[in-house]
Amino acid sequence: MLLFITAFIWGIAFAFQRSGMEHIGPITFMAARCFLAVIFLGVLCMAKYGVKNAFKFNKATLAGGLGCGLFMTIANNLQQMGMVYTPAGKAGFITAMYILIVPVLNVFILRKKESVKTWIAVAVGLVGLYLLCATEGLSIEYGDLLVFGCAVFFSAHILCSDRFAGKAEVIKMSFIQFFVSFVLSSIIALLFEDITWQGLWGGKIAVAYCGILSAGVGYTLQIEGQKSVKPAAASLIMSFESVFAVIGGWFLLHETLSARELAGCIVMFVAILLVQLDIGKKQIKHPPDCKGNVNRI
Repeated sequence: MLLFITAFIWGIAFAFQRSGMEHIGPITFMAARCFLAVIFLGVLCMAKYGVKNAFKFNKATLAGGLGCGLFMTIANNLQQMGMVYTPAGKAGFITAMYILIVPVLNVFILRKKESVKTWIAVAVGLVGLYLLCATEGLSIEYGDLLVFGCAVFFSAHILCSDRFAGKAEVIKMSFIQFFVSFVLSSIIALLFEDITWQGLWGGKIAVAYCGILSAGVGYTLQIEGQKSVKPAAASLIMSFESVFAVIGGWFLLHETLSARELAGCIVMFVAILLVQLDIGKKQIKHPPDCKGNVNRI
């Protein structure tokens, strides 16, 4: 139930991400969101580790936080910029491609084998992505490309998290990655966007939801929920984020998808389920965090 609530929080966040940009630029929105996440996770660190030890980091925590922070900054800002042009529900499903991209990166970068089932799921996912994104003229829209780039860097973020999470203090690592993202996003926003207090105040509800609920509360619920749920099952439950993104876009922003786009959503969701389900008695050995313990904020 906690993981299902997490998926709901993350899915609805897409609608708030889109509505928040009615008042502020996409990079400014991300910087403000990360600022609130840093405060929330900083307080969480002090509550868990004590004030004296809250901000003392071992090497794995520091390295993982810096690496994940860089990948997360690129991914989140590409997503936020893409949502200037792409509806919330559509963006949610394209972002969910990270579940299919991770196995591909596993093979071509980490040189790890994947099952035939995984490659079938990737192929099905590409068909769904085509139906969802390609126009009648067989062209892909600019916003869709940005969000797909976001999915690629989220995949890199997951692999980076998997590399360090075993030796790192997870909440501290998350604090560092959000701090890195806040600093980098703030610098970019100051250079390229017009930041005003009036705009920040106008987008306060969206920023608060994405900063506190989506990042802070959602991540905490994910950690708590995964204590008693197997990684594959956890990932399966949290993949409903993409479905809630469509529901949130329809209910909160009155967005609609064409029949072709809805068909693409269905095909992609089938692929997402397929890549996470164990078929048959033989178990394929994968690093669990690459498919299950998704550090997706």
